Amino acid sequence: MNAPTGSREIVENGKAILLRESDAVRLISERLDEDFARAVVMLSSCEGKVIISGMGKSGIIAQKIAATMASTGTTAVFLHPADAAHGDLGIVSPDDIVICLSKSGTTEELNFIIPALRQIGVRIIAMTGSRRSFLAENADIVLDTGIEQEACPYDLAPTTSTTAMLAMGDALAISLMQHKNFTWKDFALTHPKGSLGRRLTIRASDIMAKGDALPLVEESAPLAELILEMTSKRFGVSAVTDSEGRLTGIFTDGDLRRLVQKGCDFLKLKAGEVMTVNPKTVTTGMMAKECLDMLESFRITQLIVCDTEQRPVGILHIHDLITLGI
Repeated sequence: MNAPTGSREIVENGKAILLRESDAVRLISERLDEDFARAVVMLSSCEGKVIISGMGKSGIIAQKIAATMASTGTTAVFLHPADAAHGDLGIVSPDDIVICLSKSGTTEELNFIIPALRQIGVRIIAMTGSRRSFLAENADIVLDTGIEQEACPYDLAPTTSTTAMLAMGDALAISLMQHKNFTWKDFALTHPKGSLGRRLTIRASDIMAKGDALPLVEESAPLAELILEMTSKRFGVSAVTDSEGRLTGIFTDGDLRRLVQKGCDFLKLKAGEVMTVNPKTVTTGMMAKECLDMLESFRITQLIVCDTEQRPVGILHIHDLITLGI
């Protein structure tokens, strides 16, 4: 096979490789059957840990699958098959489930430990491209990741086969997560760091503007006072409350533009007459992710934060959430 030389030829070659790998994922999805469902149910009822093993490139994929499962509610670890044969089988207990990855199903280091795993009493899920292999014949469940050809021009370097394994591992981990009703709140417990952690652990009370920064007037306030309160602060909105301090509405710069277009007599109007009633609000304990989801869902830019008695205590702007990387 001649190597591509020109830039266009290299790009076309790259596209062909990506299409070959995506076709492989499509083909294994078409072959997915009841064995996949059985694997998910088996893993969800595991009383021990999920141990994932493989050699070489398959081992690298096994490590990634173990990491994905661990972060989505399933206790999972990677076990190197060569190390297992030299004492690391000690981490395996009868309540565990072992997932073995091998393209051919004939990986020597992996198959060497199969009898020992059977003696311990674990259940085995094989992820392989050969249902007639030693691995498949000694597994409780077989997940077919067989491919027609590697992306490597010599059909040697593990490429398409590892992509298929990775995709199957993702399907298994996420299906398992959903089957166990693992929520984003559970996800937050294992992801406290970085932008993801901020989205899942920061609450409205942590980032809201409060005190003098909160634009706020009573219903009885003249419109001129309402406009001054709204424009002197950076949110383009002001909360409006009744005489007891409970939120009854908001007034936005959009409301002001509409009043101008109508030619209203500003001197005669009160805040309670021009406010928009029943505004969207959140509580101080609501997670930042929930706040962002609400802002995006209703296509608004700010939310009033209220206490349990519906009294405004702060305000959130979508720009603040974006600035924090949420």
